[in-house]
Amino acid sequence: MALLVDKHRPRSLEALSYHPDLSDRLRSLAQSGDFPHLLVYGPSGAGKKTRIVATLKELYGPGVEKIKIDARVFQTTSNRKLEFNIVASVYHLEITPSDVGNYDRVVVQDLLKEVAQTQQVDLNAKQRFKVVVINEADHLTRDAQAALRRTMEKYSPNLRLILLANSTSNIIAPIRSRTLLVRVAAPTEEEICGVLRVVGKKEGWKEVDGLNKRVAKESGRNLRKALLMFEAVHAQNENITDTTHIPPPDWEALISQIANQIVEERSPARLLQVRAALYDLLSHCIDPTTILKTLTWKLIPKTDDALKPEVIKWAAFYEHRCKTGSKVIFHLEAFVAKYMRLYESFLMGVDFD
Repeated sequence: MALLVDKHRPRSLEALSYHPDLSDRLRSLAQSGDFPHLLVYGPSGAGKKTRIVATLKELYGPGVEKIKIDARVFQTTSNRKLEFNIVASVYHLEITPSDVGNYDRVVVQDLLKEVAQTQQVDLNAKQRFKVVVINEADHLTRDAQAALRRTMEKYSPNLRLILLANSTSNIIAPIRSRTLLVRVAAPTEEEICGVLRVVGKKEGWKEVDGLNKRVAKESGRNLRKALLMFEAVHAQNENITDTTHIPPPDWEALISQIANQIVEERSPARLLQVRAALYDLLSHCIDPTTILKTLTWKLIPKTDDALKPEVIKWAAFYEHRCKTGSKVIFHLEAFVAKYMRLYESFLMGVDFD
């Protein structure tokens, strides 16, 4: 059974219920005959991917929805074999090079060169070029981005790139200058309520306006998260009211538990306990940056005002380390140890600078 997020995902630009001016802009780009490379950025759950799929449908017609998953093997210069999944239709490819970590340059170079050197198979296609959608473009290494830049310059007649990112800050300037930047802002709480109302009506659920407002607020304007929370509430309760409990995601509940454990006891034994919980989160594919951010925001209310700037500073420090290092567990554990030391020093009246 499909989740609401997938079941009620808009399939066309007309069906999108918010940012109508952005939908009009994308439609006119698709119809112009001179489609540029795009860098689409905005917060998680704002609807970037949905908009791009709808734009591709505007470009090529319904054929882009007939997709298959190809498993490809790439070989590095050190003869290491990389297994990599590609979502493809006749007209476009969708890849996430950051899945292979520091070897993303190999995937970007080999795959894009291969795509760019082949002509469009469907001679009746509206466009002569193929589109490659690159997810998590802001997680690409500098080498991969440099390879991407060369590909954009060399093969632009046969290839268009659509890069999806949460922020443009990690994208190198040459790529930013060669793409049209499209910002997809997070929907407002009122817009999320509107989407929940429509989805609830399609599912035949009773409309509870107070619950919709609470879900919109607690989701942090993340539409994907709001729909998952909305579905969880209806799956776990028969009678829905304005005060029905909204269950947090399991990973978020576990991070709350970790925050309580850290504050309750600061010892090497507790650090080992916390490490096991962090491993559990990482093994369930929870992003280390998400773990660190969520843990920080759970710890801040339990922390004295004098310590808060210091905690934020070290959270930012270890978030950077997570992105540049290879073993993220080291940096997550180091943050927990640093917080324990700061907290203990504060309680003992020792200067923590």
